[in-house]
Amino acid sequence: MIQGDILTIDEVAKYLRVSERTVYDWAQKGEIPAGKIGTVWRFKQSEIEKWVNDRLSVHTVLPSVGAVHIESLISPDRILFLEHSTKRDVLLALADNIATAPQIKNREELAAEILKREELMSTAIGRGIAIPHVRLSSVTDLVVSVGISRKDIIDFQTLDDEPVRLLFMIAAAFNQHIYYLQTLSLFSARLKKQELRQALLQANNAQEVYKLLSGETPLLGY
Repeated sequence: MIQGDILTIDEVAKYLRVSERTVYDWAQKGEIPAGKIGTVWRFKQSEIEKWVNDRLSVHTVLPSVGAVHIESLISPDRILFLEHSTKRDVLLALADNIATAPQIKNREELAAEILKREELMSTAIGRGIAIPHVRLSSVTDLVVSVGISRKDIIDFQTLDDEPVRLLFMIAAAFNQHIYYLQTLSLFSARLKKQELRQALLQANNAQEVYKLLSGETPLLGY
């Protein structure tokens, strides 16, 4: 995590996985929260976090998000039950798991970029959920690994002070920007349901988690 609350264009670009020019254009058009110090654009970390999380909400999903289905993104072999209490250990465990997928061509790069992204800005989105995510040229297609933590993960910077227990790691190809955003939105929207979050935490095995997330196991209000 960056020390302090003020980010540069370069830091925001790295976090959002877009070019510095794109961030500059957004700032100029007022499409991203920003302010100028002299002639230099600066960004408040808290405002960028909120801006990102607002775009992960159910009210701002992309129009074509309905074409993305959770059952096509997850599989029981990429669902883990975790016993770690620190985010580094959890992220590395999920990175090791997701790297077993044939879409991942560089395990070391994936783990390094996941940790680097988390240092730049927390991927916790509230309600005990974190969605660590990267786009890399060494990934050939989008893949997801799910982590259910049996312990509170104590060192995620959360917006609501609720400890992280549910993690959804997403790795995508660098050219899958829209699909990547749709997937982030889909998980964020689905996990707003408290009944689903509670059921996931109480699940006993990966198959149960898969059925809950895919909708095979019905829930009240699901």
